[in-house]
Amino acid sequence: MAHARDAELLAAAEEVRARAYAPYSNFQVGTAILADDGKIYAGCNVENAAYPVGNCAEPSAIAAMLAGGGKRIRRVYTTGPGTMPVTPCGGCRQRIREFADPDVVIVSHGIDGEPLEQTLEQLLPHSFGPEYLGR
Repeated sequence: MAHARDAELLAAAEEVRARAYAPYSNFQVGTAILADDGKIYAGCNVENAAYPVGNCAEPSAIAAMLAGGGKRIRRVYTTGPGTMPVTPCGGCRQRIREFADPDVVIVSHGIDGEPLEQTLEQLLPHSFGPEYLGR
């Protein structure tokens, strides 16, 4: 399921991951989104001493997409340290669902291992989306 723009998405995710603010966990994550406008938007995790108010990489990238004019997610590429694929957390899966159809592919990559490609439906089966609220 590799995509023609995966190399660009990987590069964008890794570039922003290097700037992540993770002094507490030392677990830097970068996410790049290919949006419906054809542009790539990236975001990184931002931790806070008051842990619950930190930000994961995925909502940071979603905010960049919205600020840049994109409306819908077409592909997501997330990178993190290690060999295990770094998948979006449960809350981030739901945040992605707000802007992505269930068949959108999410690539999860522990940068020293092999990437894992899954659809949003595989990561968040039977999800609740905006269409349930009449949107």
